[in-house]
Amino acid sequence: MPTTTPRQKFRAMMAADGMIVAPGVYDGLTASLVERAGFSAAYMTGAGTSVARGYPDFGLITMTEMIQNADMIAGTIDVPLIADADTGYGNELNVTRTVRDYERTGVAAIHIEDQGFPKKCGHLDDKEVIPAEEFVAKIRAAVAARRDPDFTIIARTDSRAVIGFEEALRRSNMALEAGAEIAFLEAPRSLDELKAVTREVKGPCLYNLVNGGKTPVLTIAEAEAMGFKLAILPGFLLANIIGTCEQLLGALKRDGKVPPVVNGVSVRDIFERVGADEWDALRP
Repeated sequence: MPTTTPRQKFRAMMAADGMIVAPGVYDGLTASLVERAGFSAAYMTGAGTSVARGYPDFGLITMTEMIQNADMIAGTIDVPLIADADTGYGNELNVTRTVRDYERTGVAAIHIEDQGFPKKCGHLDDKEVIPAEEFVAKIRAAVAARRDPDFTIIARTDSRAVIGFEEALRRSNMALEAGAEIAFLEAPRSLDELKAVTREVKGPCLYNLVNGGKTPVLTIAEAEAMGFKLAILPGFLLANIIGTCEQLLGALKRDGKVPPVVNGVSVRDIFERVGADEWDALRP
């Protein structure tokens, strides 16, 4: 059968050679730009979703807000969308609803983590994690809750920062044994730890590329050569957009005139980035 749905596309990419690269997006525009640039997948960042709504990534965004954003983004693009589902927003019952609601949006995959709630960005200090048995129970519930077998469950553990690297490896393997299909060991601290992730974890592994975070920054080629199957870049666009906006606003405030438009993007160009040509073709 032809590969048609984003979930089937993601499954096919997981089965194929090479590493999947998913830049972080938080709205329809950033998602459209990622697809337009030729990337085969996008990642809905929880931090970006939170910051775009005026909040730090401290667990202040609700499940409903996250799912609404995932629904909007998934409807904007044709490439697979991987979405942050935080802690699953409660116990196994809450995880069951989380999976079912995310599944209805059309996203290809979600990740659920073992932090306590409210959670924090994985590259901040003073996090808390739940017992391993509770984490595994959530993963089992997530796997059981899905109705589409192509919907991918990613297990994220933040235990490296709280309990230690060996425990993070143990939890990653426990989650895979419970039915998760990708392991996301958050915030390894060294190249040796990164190498150990792909060596010791018994399944596909995710690399979280965060500039200025706790994990060494690899090139895409280096991460792939190390054995990672999926790389996400949550803050890549967000950090650059914030820096560009502050630079332009500072120049406007200082000089009292509009700075030159970056790369000459016109009004029509802006609309074209989000499908103006397609909509024009539908006009009577």
